[in-house]
Amino acid sequence: MLHLNLFIMGCGHHRAAWRHPDSAVDRLGDIAYYEALARTAERGKLDAVFFADGHAALDVNDGPRWFLEPLTAMAAMARATERIGLVSTVSSTFGTPFHVARQLASLDHISRGRMGWNVVTSMFDVEARNHGYEAMPPHDWRYQRAEEMVNAVQALWDSWDDDALVHDRQGDFVRPGSVRAVDHRGEHFRVDGPLTVPRPPQGHPVLFQAGASEQGRDLAARRAEAVYAVAYDLPAAQSYYSDIKRRVAAAGRTSPVPIMPGLVVYVGSTEAEARARQRALDELLPVASSLRQLGGFVGQDCSGWALDEPVPPLPPLSAFKGPQGRYGTILRIVETERPTVRQLLGRLAAGGGHCTMVGTPEQIADQMAHWWRNGGADGFNLMPPALPRDIDDFVDHVVPVLQQRGLFRRDYEGHTLRDHLGLARPPGRS
Repeated sequence: MLHLNLFIMGCGHHRAAWRHPDSAVDRLGDIAYYEALARTAERGKLDAVFFADGHAALDVNDGPRWFLEPLTAMAAMARATERIGLVSTVSSTFGTPFHVARQLASLDHISRGRMGWNVVTSMFDVEARNHGYEAMPPHDWRYQRAEEMVNAVQALWDSWDDDALVHDRQGDFVRPGSVRAVDHRGEHFRVDGPLTVPRPPQGHPVLFQAGASEQGRDLAARRAEAVYAVAYDLPAAQSYYSDIKRRVAAAGRTSPVPIMPGLVVYVGSTEAEARARQRALDELLPVASSLRQLGGFVGQDCSGWALDEPVPPLPPLSAFKGPQGRYGTILRIVETERPTVRQLLGRLAAGGGHCTMVGTPEQIADQMAHWWRNGGADGFNLMPPALPRDIDDFVDHVVPVLQQRGLFRRDYEGHTLRDHLGLARPPGRS
């Protein structure tokens, strides 16, 4: 069946969502807001909720992007829910293995086995300067560090045997020999271990990855247990999907690795109503800040671009030094649609180039099933344009259609995130 996650981002993924009269902009510091979103997703039987993260306050007057630190928020969300998975981005460039392993293992215990880690290498110089770097380290260096980070973190999770705890009040707290040092010595890290937290309920929290570059795809194929993807349309999704599946097989892996592209959905009782909802948000979009956002995506100053003229020529993907996934998507939009600058801003306003579906619940379900049946996705990372409205509508109206068609679960069959994704629990070292 389909896998579905809720990607939580402020008031929604549309850049103007916070400006809407019904937005939750005044609740972004209220943990009850996030707890309610997680409970809605759990009511819809979704696999997980997901938080991205950033380490710089960019364009704060353009609206909210980051607010609460996600792992802190997820501790509360774990207590407010029972079954839904909890996935957070954690940067391998700015973290250290012991700290990351300890945080995620603790959250896996708090949630009773529902935690996932989206491994990212981060991207912006302004983030790097908040962590002692002069600029973001080179791309290859970041991915080498990421792989070493994963190795060290997983070794720390395995530094306790599953049956280490004996709780003998007259003798030992742990079984002798069941807790070991890891003695990691690498290019980027030294970690003695063992971890201060016993082995997580899932063995390892589920490892997610979202790389689009060669190094990112290689890391995903060799190490990721689930993959987030950027795909503007089905051909792009099919190309990425087949490439990752091929790489996974070449790496000798036989376990499933679900691939979930981002999906922006506008749902209405009619297609006209859904498109009206989309237009209402687009009309709230401030042009100047949107051009600044576009400039960040394409690595150049777009402030002087004429809104109703075609998009100026952009460098090929091979010459672009920034994040390649989103840039490649923008190139595809420009090449296939030949939009004006104004039309491109509308495309990127929600989801930054991820697939957008607009229509009735039945139309949305049709399109999702088409991607799933034609090698484009194992599921989707839902990116509601406006929260909480659009996840409420998806859960109340689209999920029942998917369930009626046998495409999505009617109830959870297991209790852990690994259960929801059909992933085996990694064996311990004992």
